[in-house]
Amino acid sequence: METIVMLVLMLGIFYFILIRPENKRKKKAEEMRNSLKKGDKITSIGGIVGSIVQVTDKTIIIETSEDRVRVELTKWAVSTTGVQDSPDEKPEKKKKAAAEEPVNEIPAPEEKTDEPEEKKD
Repeated sequence: METIVMLVLMLGIFYFILIRPENKRKKKAEEMRNSLKKGDKITSIGGIVGSIVQVTDKTIIIETSEDRVRVELTKWAVSTTGVQDSPDEKPEKKKKAAAEEPVNEIPAPEEKTDEPEEKKD
C-alpha cells in the first residue's frame, strides 16, 4: 500500500515539475504565433530579424532589410516578437569598467653582479 502511495506521489511531483510548465510554455508560444500581424518585428529560431509583411494560416512573409529583401517562413519558426538579444552579449558597463582597469606591468629583472652570493650555513 505504501509503495502505491509513493508511486502516485512521485508521478504527481513529476507532473507539476516537468510536464505542466512545458505545456504552459508551448501554449504561450502558440498564442504568440497565432497573434502575429502585419508590421510586427520578429526574430526567427535561426536568428533572422525582420518585419512582417503578410500573414497566412501557416506561413508569414517578412522583410529583412531596407533593400526590401523578403523571406517566407513557417509560423513555427518564429522565436520571439521583437529583436532578441544574445545571451552571451555583455552590457557596455562591464566592457568600459574592464578597459579602465590599470594593466599590471611586469617588473624589470634584478640586475646581476659579478660578486658571488654569500652562502648561509
